[in-house]
Amino acid sequence: MTSKELITEEVPPLKITDSGSKALRWMDEFKVSHLPVIKGKTFVGIISDTDIFDLNTPDEEISKLRIPLVRPFITEEQHAFDVLKIMWELNLTAVAIVDVDYTFLGTVTYKSFMEKFAGLSAIRDPGGIIILEMASNNYSLTQISQIVEGNDAKILACYLTTNPDSTLVEVTLKINKEDLGPILQTFFRYNYTVKASFHQSGYSEDMKERFDQLMHYINI
Repeated sequence: MTSKELITEEVPPLKITDSGSKALRWMDEFKVSHLPVIKGKTFVGIISDTDIFDLNTPDEEISKLRIPLVRPFITEEQHAFDVLKIMWELNLTAVAIVDVDYTFLGTVTYKSFMEKFAGLSAIRDPGGIIILEMASNNYSLTQISQIVEGNDAKILACYLTTNPDSTLVEVTLKINKEDLGPILQTFFRYNYTVKASFHQSGYSEDMKERFDQLMHYINI
């Protein structure tokens, strides 16, 4: 999914001749703290509610406000994850999408991003979730896929979460089956650490303990 596909028609940009008061009204109406500003069709920057409140001159035009507009933007062909990345890094509630000439194409808000993201099949389709924890150098999507597919299932989505203070990574898997019991047993058999699982088969932590006891008995 490209950034252009995330654009919402509900949130228009501000013109550089609009007032700070108008910007605040729109931010309140659209439930955002940031809005893109354009001059003609060209993107010139992002304005925030705190920028306007700090100056205490909301009735002046944006062009006359002593605000150094920051220019975070995403080009139309960048991936949707790039939108989320810049929003997270800069704590933005809205980001501008532009073409190669900086022509403003539209706005993506955090709300519109989440609505589109939730519509992806990996989120919408039924299934289960498994969270694995492992050393980063032990991560192998090939082996993980083989375990899942060996149980007649498919991985719909895979997300990695890293911690700068640790060498461990979390691997979150969305599986196209709700009964994860056989898949979990295989992960345990291959000595994977399963941090959590969410499904409807009733497979619980004491099942893991019973499986560990059984494997210990077999090894004896």
